[in-house]
Amino acid sequence: MIDDMYLEDSLLIRGIEINYFYVCKTKLWFFAKGITMEQESELVKLGKLLHEKVYFNEEKEVSIGNIKIDFVRKDDIVEIHEVKSGDEMEKAHIMQLLYYVFYLNKFRIKAKGILHYPKMKKIKEVELKEDDKKELQRAIKEIEKIKLLNTPPKPLSKKICKKCAYYELCFVF
Repeated sequence: MIDDMYLEDSLLIRGIEINYFYVCKTKLWFFAKGITMEQESELVKLGKLLHEKVYFNEEKEVSIGNIKIDFVRKDDIVEIHEVKSGDEMEKAHIMQLLYYVFYLNKFRIKAKGILHYPKMKKIKEVELKEDDKKELQRAIKEIEKIKLLNTPPKPLSKKICKKCAYYELCFVF
């Protein structure tokens, strides 16, 4: 069971920070310091357009506390839906979605996560398990440490880096 002392700390983390933690810790640090490059990214703009066009009947970007969910459906259980354009960073997508379920569970809201890749016509349902809670607890602690650093972690040169909105910031300077 997750320690109650992490209730407050874990609720201060944003879902995008969980995502960035699994994608790139340098990107996470820049984002946490208020350096946002995503608004300039053509890939991000295309992703938002895809989200709007494919799921046009859904209420978009539902904000609950410190998290922003792509859309929510209520049946027997609350369904948290995240829409992504591709599955290259599926682990980060899954952990972001599991964090949303974890977050809602803190308020005794039973939820499940559904990940959508509309371009691929792929849907993946995720369920928060005890191991996931422990992994999220470790990630939250590590995110807090990264956010306190005075300088960004050294960027790792990965295949995905050249598509990243932060690429020039990481590798040119």
